[in-house]
Amino acid sequence: MPTAFDRRHTDDLIAFVEASPSPYHAVANAAARLEEAGFRRVEETDAWDGGAGGRYVLRRGALIAWYVPDGAAPATPFRVVGAHTDSPNLRVKPLPDTGSAGWRQVAVEIYGGPLLNTWLDRDLGLSGRLVLRGGETRDVLVNRPLLRVPQLAIHLDRGVNEALTLDKQRHLTPVWGLGPVREGALIDFVAAEAGVPADRVVGWDLMLHDVQPPAYLGRDGELLAAPRLDNLLSVHAGAAALARVAGTDPRYVPVLAAFDHEENGSQSDTGAQGPLLGTVLERSVAARGGSLEDRARALAGSFCMSCDMGHSVHPNYAERHEPGHHPIANGGPMLKVNVNQRYATDAAGRAVFVDACERAGVPWQSFVSNNTVPCGTTIGPITSARLGIGTVDVGVAALSMHSTRELCGADDPFLMASTILAFLQG
Repeated sequence: MPTAFDRRHTDDLIAFVEASPSPYHAVANAAARLEEAGFRRVEETDAWDGGAGGRYVLRRGALIAWYVPDGAAPATPFRVVGAHTDSPNLRVKPLPDTGSAGWRQVAVEIYGGPLLNTWLDRDLGLSGRLVLRGGETRDVLVNRPLLRVPQLAIHLDRGVNEALTLDKQRHLTPVWGLGPVREGALIDFVAAEAGVPADRVVGWDLMLHDVQPPAYLGRDGELLAAPRLDNLLSVHAGAAALARVAGTDPRYVPVLAAFDHEENGSQSDTGAQGPLLGTVLERSVAARGGSLEDRARALAGSFCMSCDMGHSVHPNYAERHEPGHHPIANGGPMLKVNVNQRYATDAAGRAVFVDACERAGVPWQSFVSNNTVPCGTTIGPITSARLGIGTVDVGVAALSMHSTRELCGADDPFLMASTILAFLQG
């Protein structure tokens, strides 16, 4: 069983995941935790001061937070923890109201690379944000059974257990009622849920989520089953670690960068390929009276730990994994390696990671892909290339990645957070 301290951290992760079905909710909830630790929001359009203390900026589905310790010089380097707030899912199209054969349905688009079959026959809620006339935004959360993508009965598809093929356009449109299709019905409903007049709504970013809550699993509760572990586990761990390091006197300026749009390539103003993190770091140096030379020195001494979920060896498909590297749940965080730079880890990054694990008293393990299986990627190589700073890719071992419901060890969230804390402390 997890220890009491481990269980408290994982209990808090469960609450965080359940309250964060969209990137907008994840950012708001992470910011609330940081504010409890004394951080304050700063607007990008305001002038920033260089005094000690915690600060954060929000931009839709992304959050950059940092803590300036007492006595930090303009050239004090950064320790950056990188993560992402988005997960693969089904997202509502601009004209959402559709239907067929007497059923009311919602038109959706596939976001990222989800395991499509895991969206079948699930009770689904709706979340995201509304944009109102004048530019005001309103987060919305319908966390109850509202929609469902019904699978075709086996009686009408006798070969389904031999081969399931899902057409992304035709077979993944959820139902949400009966009757004639009425244009504007969904947004009228969502506006009412958000407590705003429907005629004030001019835009929306809405997505579906499984409403089944996270749960401990296994004989001894040693596993955690939950949606969006990829990558809210890392966002939560990073925020928890940053809140704990605040007020200490590290040799670095600790930073949490929680980006959006990692699941579709990170190419946006809130993604890792955008300028957001670099701009924040530059302004932090400038606010402390730094010059271009100070900025260059600060980045030269900085380092990034890119935290994302990784693959545990699958007991039913062990042949898909590299035979000499079988990371397992509750084995501690993984060092993720790919010599073709799908992960940014090199020998120097390994040294930084091992040092953090040893100082935290945390076990660790290694992951590398089977040479015949293509490797995924993370924000690590992107962040390293954009900022020119050393980066190591790490993560927690999981099964069923990109499913509506993923599985990891119940100890691992605390072990990951402990490693991040040691890393931020330098």
